Amino acid sequence: MRISEITRESLNVDLLRKEPGHKYDHGHALVLSGGPGQTGAARMAARGALRIGAGAVTLGVPPAAQLEAAMQLTAVMLQRIPDGAALSETLEDSRINALCLGPALGLGARAAELVKAALAAPHVVLDADAITLLSQDADLRDALHDGCVLTPHMGEFARLAPDLAEAAKAEGEGAKAQATREAAARFGCVILLKGPETIIATPEGEVRRHHATQDRATPWLATAGAGDVLAGLITGLLARGIAPVEAASTAAWIHAEAALLHGPGLIAEDLPDLMPQVLRDLGV
Repeated sequence: MRISEITRESLNVDLLRKEPGHKYDHGHALVLSGGPGQTGAARMAARGALRIGAGAVTLGVPPAAQLEAAMQLTAVMLQRIPDGAALSETLEDSRINALCLGPALGLGARAAELVKAALAAPHVVLDADAITLLSQDADLRDALHDGCVLTPHMGEFARLAPDLAEAAKAEGEGAKAQATREAAARFGCVILLKGPETIIATPEGEVRRHHATQDRATPWLATAGAGDVLAGLITGLLARGIAPVEAASTAAWIHAEAALLHGPGLIAEDLPDLMPQVLRDLGV
């Protein structure tokens, strides 16, 4: 099995540059939020999507959370999305070309409806609670497609594919990569398995690896919400028209680079606002 390393040199920086155009030429990302008191994770994801260059980002909230979210948003737009039917109607707007859901979404009936409706979108990032819901429903798993990116940590991976998670723990280099590769083939979408060694695999069998170790160690990324921002970065890149595996790989490197740039004291809310410096340093 060949594993490609994700490094500064492997990034296609040209993909990150913007040509002159209208905001919707750079995509419109929709991020779905949980209920009252649970909007912070989705708001961080939305800000990540906007900072990485999506032309527009909307936060979709249940009506009861609208005021809470509105008090915290400026550049990110806001829309009521109470249930799956409302999401399906929203997705009739063809300008919305990437969707993110899962961070603090919840595990109730509304959340399950949203996951089902979301999988009709061309590009979908599923994280956190959305992955747990997938693990509980074979019909939802069957609806996954090659425009989807799943971003589990090992605990979520164990719920989604317990046999592969066990295999990933085996001794010997490549066990984690092989398990991720098999998961991508099983579910028909890109899998990004998070950790100090992040593995990204495609349904076709391509495997990439990012090491946040040694001189790129990022212990301050072990903080609540960091993974939500990563999901938002991937979503923003998908909205810009970047292919799922490239979006996941680029976001993984940039996410770690932002943490390295900040250093001690990092909290997840810092990450989106580090994007301008990271992009400038890349020559974007």
